[in-house]
Amino acid sequence: MFSKTRVTETRPNQPGTAAQGTEPERAAAPAGPAATERGADAPAAAPQQQRGRTSPSVLSSDLTVTGNIRTDGDIQIEGNVEGDIRAHQLVIGESATIKGEIVGDEVVVNGRVVGRVRGLKVRLTATARVEGDIIHKTIAIESGAHFEGSVQRQEDPLANGGTKKLAPPVSG
Repeated sequence: MFSKTRVTETRPNQPGTAAQGTEPERAAAPAGPAATERGADAPAAAPQQQRGRTSPSVLSSDLTVTGNIRTDGDIQIEGNVEGDIRAHQLVIGESATIKGEIVGDEVVVNGRVVGRVRGLKVRLTATARVEGDIIHKTIAIESGAHFEGSVQRQEDPLANGGTKKLAPPVSG
C-alpha cells in the first residue's frame, strides 16, 4: 500500500533513469498522468496532487482569519477565525477561538468555539470550551470540557438544513 513518489525515490540501476548527479533535474520534471493534465509549463503541484491522506493544513496561533473557510481536506486551527468553517477533519487547537459554525465529518475541539458545531463524529476534549449547539451522529465529551448549549443527535448532521426549528405558535 505504501509507495514513494518519483521525486524522492532514487533508482540508480534502472534503465532510462539519469545518473545520481542529475537528481535536481529529475525532481523538477513532472511525472505521471497528473503532469500531462497540468501541461508542461505548469509548476509541479504540492503534495495535495495525490488524493490519498495528506497532512492537514494548519492555521498558526498568530493568525486571525475573518471570513469563511471551506476545504475537502483536513485542517488544524490554532489561531482565531471569525466565520464558518467546513472541512473533512477539523481540529480546533487549545489556543484557537472560533466564532461561527463549524462543520466536518470529524470535529475535535480542544479550544474555544462560539457557535454551532455539526459533525458525524464530535469530540470535546478536557480543554474544550463550547458555547453553542452541537448536532452530531456520535459524540464524546471528556471530563473537564465546558459546554453551554444543546446537543442533538441526527442521522445526517452535515445536511445543510442543520437543526429543525420549531414553528412559531399559531394565534387564532
